[in-house]
Amino acid sequence: MTKRTKEILDKLDEVYTTEYKCYLNHENPGQLLIATMLSAQCTDARVNIVTKDLFKKYPDMQAFAHADLKELEQDIKPTGFYHNKAKNIIGCAQMVCEKYGGEVPSTLEELTLLPGVGRKTANVIRGNIFHEPSVVVDTHVKRISKRLGFTKEEDPEKIEMDLMKVLPKEHWILYNIQIITFGRQICFARSPKCEECFLTDYCKEYKERQKKKRKK
Repeated sequence: MTKRTKEILDKLDEVYTTEYKCYLNHENPGQLLIATMLSAQCTDARVNIVTKDLFKKYPDMQAFAHADLKELEQDIKPTGFYHNKAKNIIGCAQMVCEKYGGEVPSTLEELTLLPGVGRKTANVIRGNIFHEPSVVVDTHVKRISKRLGFTKEEDPEKIEMDLMKVLPKEHWILYNIQIITFGRQICFARSPKCEECFLTDYCKEYKERQKKKRKK
C-alpha cells in the first residue's frame, strides 16, 4: 500500500469510523440476497420500505421460490424493473432451494450462477454475511475511485480488480461502506460539495477543475 493510499484510508476511517454497516435491512443471508437484487437502479431507502412488508409475506427462500410471478411483481413494483427482478428472484430462490437446501451459498462462483446475481450482489453477500474480503463496485465506488485515481476503468469488474491491487484486503468491505456514505453526503455525481470535502488533496477531478479556474 502506498503512502498516498494509506493517507486516504486513514482520513476515511477518521471521518466515518471502521464500523461495518449494511444499508439494506435484513435478518438473514436470504433476505440480504433479495434486498441486494432489488437495489439495482433503486435507492436502499426505497428497498427497505418495500422489504419491510415483503419479508413478512415471504419469510424464507421457499416462500419466494413458490411465489406467484404477477403477485411478486406488484409487491416489488416501487423498486423499478419489477418484471425482470421478480422473475430473477423466483428463479434464484428456486435454485437456492433445489441446489443448496435453502441456504445461500458462499463462493463467488456459486453465487454468480444464481439467476440475477452478478459480482456486485455476490460480493455484498460474501462481505456482509460470510465476512470474506470482497470489493463491491457500485455507482459511488466507481465514480469516487476514478476521482481518487485508484482506477481509470469503466467496467465494474476491471475496477474491482484495480481496487483489489491498491487497497489492503482488510479494508475492502470497509472502503465500500465508507465510500457510499461519502458519495451520499459530499461527493455527488453532479455538483460535489468540494468545499466540504476532506479528500480534495487526493482528487484528480478537483485538481483539474482548479487548473482550469487558474487559466481563466
